[in-house]
Amino acid sequence: MRLSGAEVIDGGAAARLTWEVGGTARFHALWLRDNALDAETRSPRNGQRLVTILDIPAAPVIADLAVTAHGALRVRFAPDGAGADGEAAGGKTVEFPAGWLHARRYDRPIDRRPGRVDEGVETFDAVLSGAVTRADFAEISADRGALAAWLAGVRRHGVAILAGVPREPGSVCRVAELFGYVRETNYGRLFEVRAEVNPTNLAYTNLGLQAHTDNPYRDPVPTLQLLMCLDNTVEGGESTVVDGFRIAERLRDESPDLFDALTTFPARFEYAGEAGVRLSSRRPVIELAPDGRLQAVRFNNRSAAAVTDVPFDDMPRYYASLRRFAEILEDPAMAVSFRLAPGELFIVDNTRVLHARTAFSGSGERWLQGCYADKDGLLSTLAAIEEDAA
Repeated sequence: MRLSGAEVIDGGAAARLTWEVGGTARFHALWLRDNALDAETRSPRNGQRLVTILDIPAAPVIADLAVTAHGALRVRFAPDGAGADGEAAGGKTVEFPAGWLHARRYDRPIDRRPGRVDEGVETFDAVLSGAVTRADFAEISADRGALAAWLAGVRRHGVAILAGVPREPGSVCRVAELFGYVRETNYGRLFEVRAEVNPTNLAYTNLGLQAHTDNPYRDPVPTLQLLMCLDNTVEGGESTVVDGFRIAERLRDESPDLFDALTTFPARFEYAGEAGVRLSSRRPVIELAPDGRLQAVRFNNRSAAAVTDVPFDDMPRYYASLRRFAEILEDPAMAVSFRLAPGELFIVDNTRVLHARTAFSGSGERWLQGCYADKDGLLSTLAAIEEDAA
């Protein structure tokens, strides 16, 4: 990508750039100085900043702009304290690649509608059944391109399935380590999901479980959950996933007032199911970033505590919003269901995708092992592979 033009505007306080592919954008001199890519500003070794906001002038001025022979931008700043016409020479000179600037332009229309999703994220409903991203363990272990394709499915839909995982205890952790690190909790490095006589958690029974996100009583929650099947000879026990972001979109579109209640007021979640553990958190069911982007969904009826952060006059609306969220959650048109076979695993974005299972018979064996990991590791691995392939 190349620039075709650059001009100083606003007396040197900003620049207007034009790209050969079309389009223009303005950049403040302060932004350009703060984001300089030279070795005095950023480490050539790791890209980290070497200066603080106090090390740059409060009001830098652009003295000169030029488009280089290879289409990049060259900026010469006036010496600190001098205006654009103050001196003909001197001052800091830096270059910016045209593509780097284009990817970071902020002089553009920005969608700030509450409840939108990131670019590249696709919300789903039952239509996704049969089209969930699938891969084979041996293939993604040996081929980074295949691993990237599987991880990209998690980034896009928040869920993916993996087959051919060795039927050995602990294999679920080996999968997590292909892209990141296992997050250990009070449940251990990994946890067993099989019926118990006196369970510490209802997941360890043969009861059906309503769709939920895991560990909402933690702050921060584990952002990824992996569940692997080691044995499955019972009747029932099908797995189901529901996109919490799609639920939020439906609620927002049909009733902005109810959507507002679940994004404004915090819910409370608690867990005290074992000695020495008293976990609690206070977060909204639908969490928005400051710019309105959907950031997380937390919903787990088993771990819900008494709501105490909603004003008296708003409590009926809050409960109405919870009820409607649950009604949408239970809509069969929202669910993707599948039965895990031995050696299969599914991964979910635990800040977005709710998972459930149907009840299963007391006879036979249903043995799953799970572990938690974090999404930053997955996204980092995916970004590094994509950058190498570019």
